[in-house]
Amino acid sequence: MPTSRRVVVLDDDEASRGSLEKLLAGAGFDVDARPLKGAVEHVIGDRNTGLVLIGATGDPARGLSLLETLRADLRTRERPVVLIMDGTSESMPDAFGVAFERGADDVVRRPYGEGELIARVSRQHRIRRFVDALEDERNDAQVMLELTQSLASSLDFREILYTVVRRIADVVQVQRVSIVLAPEADDEHVGHVIVTSDDEQLSNLRLDLSKYPEIRQALRTRRPLTISDASTHPVLDGVRGDIEHTELSALSLFPIVWEDQAIGVLFLRARAERGELSRREMHLCQMVAGATAVALRNARVMQSLRDHTQQITFARFEAERRLRQLKRYADLFASAAEGIAVVDTEGCLRFANPRAYEIVGQEEEQLGSPKLREIIHAEDQERIQGLWDGFARGEYPRGVDLRVLHQSGEYVVISCSFASLTDEDGSVLVSFQDVTEQRRTEAEFVKTMEFLESLIDASVDGIVAADMDGNVILFNQGAERIYGYRAEEVVGRMVTRDLYPEGGASDVMRRLRSDQFGGTGRLAPTNMHALAANGELIPIRLSAAMIYERGEPVATFGIFTDLREKLRVEERLAEAQQRLASTEKQALIAELAGTAAHELNQPLTSVMAYAELLERKLEAGTAEHRAAGIMVREVERMAEIVRKIGKMTKYETKSYVGRQKILDLDAASDPDATSEVGGVSEEI
Repeated sequence: MPTSRRVVVLDDDEASRGSLEKLLAGAGFDVDARPLKGAVEHVIGDRNTGLVLIGATGDPARGLSLLETLRADLRTRERPVVLIMDGTSESMPDAFGVAFERGADDVVRRPYGEGELIARVSRQHRIRRFVDALEDERNDAQVMLELTQSLASSLDFREILYTVVRRIADVVQVQRVSIVLAPEADDEHVGHVIVTSDDEQLSNLRLDLSKYPEIRQALRTRRPLTISDASTHPVLDGVRGDIEHTELSALSLFPIVWEDQAIGVLFLRARAERGELSRREMHLCQMVAGATAVALRNARVMQSLRDHTQQITFARFEAERRLRQLKRYADLFASAAEGIAVVDTEGCLRFANPRAYEIVGQEEEQLGSPKLREIIHAEDQERIQGLWDGFARGEYPRGVDLRVLHQSGEYVVISCSFASLTDEDGSVLVSFQDVTEQRRTEAEFVKTMEFLESLIDASVDGIVAADMDGNVILFNQGAERIYGYRAEEVVGRMVTRDLYPEGGASDVMRRLRSDQFGGTGRLAPTNMHALAANGELIPIRLSAAMIYERGEPVATFGIFTDLREKLRVEERLAEAQQRLASTEKQALIAELAGTAAHELNQPLTSVMAYAELLERKLEAGTAEHRAAGIMVREVERMAEIVRKIGKMTKYETKSYVGRQKILDLDAASDPDATSEVGGVSEEI
């Protein structure tokens, strides 16, 4: 085990203890500082302690006593101990010599330099690492000696290998150690577990290496592979479902190499909490793997698998015999426009026509006989498994899309149909064709349709489409808002006649067929009325057109805008303009009245003054005197009229002669007065 950088600082002086803790922690050590009391039990119980630093401040005897106790206990005898002591001590003049005699690895004199203390502590760590490394090498050499003796003491290769895996499992402390032989050249996807530490009876267990990508990688790279957690390691992404519930999820694999060829794997399994192997354990396993390669070679393991090899040879012969039978159909398969392949119950390709190789972009020599799972997209693996399960039940579906890896590195989409070969044992005939472009076009079409549907639904205007019989086939949200119908109440249930007042739909079709309203098949924006769900006539502005296919109209659509709000705004605007015109007229009348009153008042004043002067100068009773009096009264009447003009607050008229109207000064100048019947009154 590697030496820990944990340092236990023991000092009764709190200030000194804190200073040491801060100094060592700053140097990268894991520091545990505590007083001397109870320190022995703590140090003995803490297996992670790398070094003990005793600060014997003031009383060196306590520090030396603690040192003696640590050296007397087997559990702490080998741990490095450094003492910090004062330069002189009256109670123990030769304290430094005594400290070394009692087992101190180093003694630091106070006062000390911080760099010196860190250097001494680091030096003790290095020394301890060297000692531990030598001890580990000694132990590993002892293990290798034992295994070498075991390999040389028995001619039974299974006994030899079982001894090896059991010993490794004990030394490295893992739950299972197995030796897996690499596949042979004629069956590169099958390995064999020849021995395992937790089952002495297991032998030559057939292993489908497509489910063990970690073994394939170790064999391919000929380098050790460590997987701390099988549930998350990327190497196992393709087989994650097969290892979800395994308890032994920490994996270590060491290739067994003979003459630059990986002939097997030393496979260690442990629980995740066990953690990864140390560097020493890795080195030991690599040495064992090398020794095992020699043992396998010397014991001629390959020869011991003769029976199994014969079975493989027979199976291969049988497969070749069946292949020769299938050659009768070679001409038929070769001329087929579709890819045709035959796969066995294991999913291995047994035969394929040239078109099949062309679709996947491979030559027959390059493709060989892979399992379908190896060239099928990972996301389609579950579908493949479902297909194989269905084959066992006699279910052979048609038109199944699968994504297959092309030689270019891209995936092509193939549409597959399956059938059983009645004269074969479980083999399945697969016919397929490349539909990559077709599926891509379909996907683009769906995307475009979804975009257009979103665009139509987002429009603030109403959009309605119908076939040539008037059946509504599109009714967007804007139309729902205007008409008051829901789309599901209209589409497929109503005709365009229901959306217009009597004759409205026929009028729209008439205009569409005419060339006078925007051209044949088009209707320029036109104001008309729509019929809402509540029977209300809604003013709308409609634009419409016909949809043609191959020159023939197949549907119509209309885009219409609700004009109700626009008309209300126009009405309010007209009223406002009318009130503005009236206000301007009244203002003009008021200004004119004021000007007239002002201008007439001055000459009237002069006329009245002269008339009164004449009336006083003339002799009473004469015709001239009476004429002067009449002049005075008429001038006063005119003055009253001028005053009324100046007091006009509204525009009042009254009948005069026939149908003529004249201004009613009395009513116009009296706020409480009302106009005559038929008159007009406007406030100024």
